[in-house]
Amino acid sequence: METNELMQYVIIPILIFCSRILDVSIGTIRIILVSRGHKIAAPLLGFVEVIIWLIAITQVMQNLNNVISYFAYGSGFAFGNYVGIWLEGKIALGYQLIRVVSDKELETIPIILRGEGFAVTTVKGRGTKTNVNIFFTVVNRKNVDYVLEVIKNIEPEAFITIEDVRKSYSGFIKPRTPFRVAKKK
Repeated sequence: METNELMQYVIIPILIFCSRILDVSIGTIRIILVSRGHKIAAPLLGFVEVIIWLIAITQVMQNLNNVISYFAYGSGFAFGNYVGIWLEGKIALGYQLIRVVSDKELETIPIILRGEGFAVTTVKGRGTKTNVNIFFTVVNRKNVDYVLEVIKNIEPEAFITIEDVRKSYSGFIKPRTPFRVAKKK
């Protein structure tokens, strides 16, 4: 294979593929930052994303006779979505509200979570058939799995919902504590 063919059929498609992974991954993070109101980081990432996209699309347009470039562009986009979602999960920006509803007396869960430094609000309520106990806690996304494990170990039948928190004011939110693992009882 000549140098020109190697460039056109191997190197350029690889560069297009890698560029698309990078720009789509950045785009995924940017969209999440936009939805959370990050007014500086989101536009900066958008700028970088578009520059990378321009480089990739220029290479595709300059090699219209190369079908491999089309596949590299499309597969880079698909894989970039996967990588972006994976990265966002690792970064875990923001907070989430965890709401737990149970018809059992659940004094243990709030006590354990408060002992771990989480703020918990409890409310008595009325369900369809019986009285229920409801509690809320807002946690860093990195702490969600830990809190869910604590809840599920104590009350596996509890109804749990999780919502993104765009903004919060006042109150108490526990700082990030990565690498925590709930102990099974």
